[in-house]
Amino acid sequence: MSKQHAGVILRVYPGSLAEELELVPGDKIIAINDQELNDIIDLSFAMADEEIDMLIEHADGQQEMISFDKDFDEELGVEFESAVFDGIRNCANNCYFCFVDMIAPDMRNSLSIKDDDYRLSFLYGNFVTMTNMGPRDFKRIEQYHLSPLYVSVQCMNPELRAQMLRCKGAARIAEQLDNLEQAGCDYHTQVVLCAGLNDGEELERTIRDIVARRPHALSMAIVPVGLTKYRDDPFPLKQFDAEGAARVIDEVEKWQAKIREEEGRTFIYLGDEFYLLAGREVPPTEFYDGFPQLDNGIGLTRSFINDWEKTEASAGSYEEPVYLDVVAGTSVAPILAKLADSVQQENLHIRIVPVANDHFGHTVNVSGLLTAKDIMKTLDGLTGKRTGILIPESALRSGEDIFLDDVTLEELQAHYPEARIEPVQGGKDFRQALTGWHGYHKNRNGETAYTWQSNAGYTKNIQY
Repeated sequence: MSKQHAGVILRVYPGSLAEELELVPGDKIIAINDQELNDIIDLSFAMADEEIDMLIEHADGQQEMISFDKDFDEELGVEFESAVFDGIRNCANNCYFCFVDMIAPDMRNSLSIKDDDYRLSFLYGNFVTMTNMGPRDFKRIEQYHLSPLYVSVQCMNPELRAQMLRCKGAARIAEQLDNLEQAGCDYHTQVVLCAGLNDGEELERTIRDIVARRPHALSMAIVPVGLTKYRDDPFPLKQFDAEGAARVIDEVEKWQAKIREEEGRTFIYLGDEFYLLAGREVPPTEFYDGFPQLDNGIGLTRSFINDWEKTEASAGSYEEPVYLDVVAGTSVAPILAKLADSVQQENLHIRIVPVANDHFGHTVNVSGLLTAKDIMKTLDGLTGKRTGILIPESALRSGEDIFLDDVTLEELQAHYPEARIEPVQGGKDFRQALTGWHGYHKNRNGETAYTWQSNAGYTKNIQY
């Protein structure tokens, strides 16, 4: 065997095959039926056999071969520390708009991981540029039918793309998309739109080229560039203002109408920020075609409102006054306020608390990037009674109850002993918390742990 890679077990599920085999956290799975394992994908295909010889290395360094029979579709029942056993593929680019490069200093190392790994794209929907991919990767995509992938296109002008990513290989975007299609892989696409750079005529070109790649191209998301106060890249970038956001909406709506007329779906979706910034209503549910890029933030606002509307409010009123502070990023606060205003329950007092992001800079206005210190600074500046505090669950690392600035939920609760703190994930949680506060509790036990990745969001650790 060449250099051995191993899948390190993080958790063994009760009643699972792994528990029956007496596997424990810390054990490493090195090979199955003499097949080396580079990632969870290799393991999944190897585990499809019914007769298994599994090479294990225990925490003390001792190796053991475990042989057993299993049903064809029987899962092992473990969670791994990482989906990729041979290490995450690092990004080969130096993009003008890289969010990881704009992370505040002295934060945990995991926030600085710059991944660009097609395997994480297949497993979790992480967006990849494909600049570090070669023939072996496309062959493996074809062999294992790894579809769909999620591709950061940014623009289809090869020279401009190479410039924006600061990588000569980025100019091969059309060729790389051809390679995906020849491998039988469909893909979702993303454009991080930068004012004055890849918008206007360049956006028209990108849309035209991607639309022509249907049906392999499944969808296209256009999201505005995000900048923090820690960006020190010399290339000048500016964010969209209300007028610029409105222009983008108008431009894209023409394409959306054309495609809906052709095939009855929208295909191109704008990030919620464009609508919020331009002061326009987010599109209706049917416009999002089942929300294919919800994890990319496309349609989150509409999905939140839908969940709210589908949830029945708790009947009755509160016998004693209840004072709830609802913590939110500044962009979504007006929508939460509108929903809260529709709640008419006696003795219920709701205060929406928009939190300015001092940590990353006020241009960062989403709830998921709020830190505990900024939340506390804002809440501490308010007067009046407080029964409970609702915080956005997206601001926590799932499974760990910890904010981006390493403050724990327990520490935040200790700071406000007079008020119960509860996370809220979506519209259903929000309505249940407001109308049935005394019975509301967000049970987050057993949720999968998350790690930070370079698409500026949290991605799940792999389960198998």
